Amino acid sequence: MEVSLVSMLSLAAIFFLSCLWFALFFVKPKSSSGGSDLPPGKTGWPFVGESIDFLSNGWRGEPEKFIQERMAKFSPRAFKTSLFGAPTIVMCSAPGNKFLFSNENKLVTAWWPASINKIFPSSTQTSSNEEMKKMRKLLPQFLRAEALHRYIGIMDSIAQRHFESDWENQKEIVAFPLSKMYTFWLACRLFISVEDPEEVATFSQPFEVLATGIFSIPVDLPGTPFNKAIKASNLIRKKLVEIIKQRKKDLAENKASPTQDILSHMLLTPDEDGNFMHEMDIADKILGLLVGGHDTASATITFIIKYLAELPHVYDEVYKEQMEIAKSKAPGELLNWEDLQKMRYSWNVACEVLRLAPPLQGAFREAINDFMYAGFSIPKGWKLYWSAHSTHRNPEYFPNPEKFDPSRFEGSGPAPYSFVPFGGGPRMCPGKEYARLEILAFMHNLMKRFRWEKLLPDEKIVVNPMPIPEKGLPVRLYRHKN
Repeated sequence: MEVSLVSMLSLAAIFFLSCLWFALFFVKPKSSSGGSDLPPGKTGWPFVGESIDFLSNGWRGEPEKFIQERMAKFSPRAFKTSLFGAPTIVMCSAPGNKFLFSNENKLVTAWWPASINKIFPSSTQTSSNEEMKKMRKLLPQFLRAEALHRYIGIMDSIAQRHFESDWENQKEIVAFPLSKMYTFWLACRLFISVEDPEEVATFSQPFEVLATGIFSIPVDLPGTPFNKAIKASNLIRKKLVEIIKQRKKDLAENKASPTQDILSHMLLTPDEDGNFMHEMDIADKILGLLVGGHDTASATITFIIKYLAELPHVYDEVYKEQMEIAKSKAPGELLNWEDLQKMRYSWNVACEVLRLAPPLQGAFREAINDFMYAGFSIPKGWKLYWSAHSTHRNPEYFPNPEKFDPSRFEGSGPAPYSFVPFGGGPRMCPGKEYARLEILAFMHNLMKRFRWEKLLPDEKIVVNPMPIPEKGLPVRLYRHKN
């Protein structure tokens, strides 16, 4: 979910573009002034700061360039800048990640723009930050080990149905939209027990409008993508309230199980004061889960398909591992926990994909106190940003960082706090293990059916805010003969 909320920041900077012409021609850029104890750096132009440079590197498919250039020029530990209208300190390296993750709610707290509350309003009149804290108390119970064991068969079943309906008998497909379809279908099934393909497809339409609006200029005028996203959000919540009302009725009549999904869990679980959530409050939270529960995994799946097409020797090793598992299964037998534990090389491949193309590029925090870090002064109220690119492509932590090498994750794996695709500390993505299972279930069903090749060998990668192939990664499929 963090990535979905943070993604609002990416296009928020465009709001300041109207000021850019004035800034370019009438105002000189600021240098590294602003306090001798602050980390070195520059704050760029008034209003826009360095936001355009920050975003444009991602649009060109080089999101790491902004971070790496400034680490080399100013400091490998931290540098100051100005992003999205706020003075910002970028924390770099594994020690920087550790410091931020270890001081959550002590020295720093999560920060999102106020505009996020327009698309994801809270019926309880609390901030998105407060709502996420509540959600994090609920999710561990839903994502505990015994529950995850139960989801594996469902994931395998949904994956099989997805391939049968959308991949079989196709010579060519576009990977990214199909991977989104799979992860959204799965989220609907596990969160609210909606699994009919037609109902899922209908339900996904306003989510597409919502996603487009999140990545747009936050101007709430009739006809703008942002305005359409707000309307889509309201429409989705209205639909969710209908589902919630029916579930309450089904639970009362013993037609639904208390443990069948997170919706039942929310309806039947009181808070620490013994109070149950209202219907609209539950709808708010389910909306956030559905948005955040499928975006990042679909991007990772797309890049797995990309790299396996480019690296035949890696494909062959994944294929060998997955076919050994497939041959051990009886006809019609679904994957189980033990099967996924055998997919060690496959998960190492997925981790290497997450290193090179992390869906979560980084996230913002806000200093809630003045404090010192690495000899630098961090003022209260300043924004802080951690970036996966300060370590993921850093040869200090990953030798020959541009090489695709799954063996990096064998044994004890990377150094602590150097591999951070899911964040870290109290705000580490609570769905990390859920994502691992849905990705491996997809890989298993993909590998036992197809080999493939890219139709656009030099397809550009854009980051806005997640990395995605510009044309969605079209591929030609070759069905296995055996």
